[in-house]
Amino acid sequence: MTDPITAADVARGVCRLFAQQGLVAIPEVTLPNGRRTDLTAIDAKGRITIVEIKVSRADLHGDGKWPDYCDWCDHFYWALAAGLDPSILETEGYRRETSGLIVADRYGAAVVRDAVACDLAPARRRAELLRIGRIAMRRSMLAADPELAAGWTEF
Repeated sequence: MTDPITAADVARGVCRLFAQQGLVAIPEVTLPNGRRTDLTAIDAKGRITIVEIKVSRADLHGDGKWPDYCDWCDHFYWALAAGLDPSILETEGYRRETSGLIVADRYGAAVVRDAVACDLAPARRRAELLRIGRIAMRRSMLAADPELAAGWTEF
C-alpha cells in the first residue's frame, strides 16, 4: 500500500520544479491581508508566484480563502497531488482562465497549465519583495540561532 501524498510532499516536488526553472520559494508566508500562502516564489526578474496546494477534493472545496492571494502575486498556481483528478478545478469559481495548474509528488512536478500574468503594480511588487526577503532572512537567522526569537514577531 502506498502512503498518501501530503502537502509537504507536493511542496517538495513544486520546489524541485521551481529550482529547475530558476525560482526560489519559501513556504507559509503571511500576506498583508492576513492570509498565509502555501508557497511563495520569486523569479530572477522579481515576479512573485503564489502556489496553493491541495491534496484532496475535500481540501479544495473546504477552502474559500484562495481568491485573497491574487492581489499579491504576478502568477497564481494550484498544485495538486499526483493522482488527484485535475477536473475538480473545472467547476466555476476556480479561475481556470487565469490560474495555473501544477501536478506534483515528493519527487517532482509538472506544469499542466501556465498561469496568466496579472502584473503587480511596481510599488506593491517592491514592497512585497522587500517584505518576503526580510521574512526569509529572519527565518535563516533563527535557524542559525533560535535564541534570537525572543521578542521577534513575523513581519
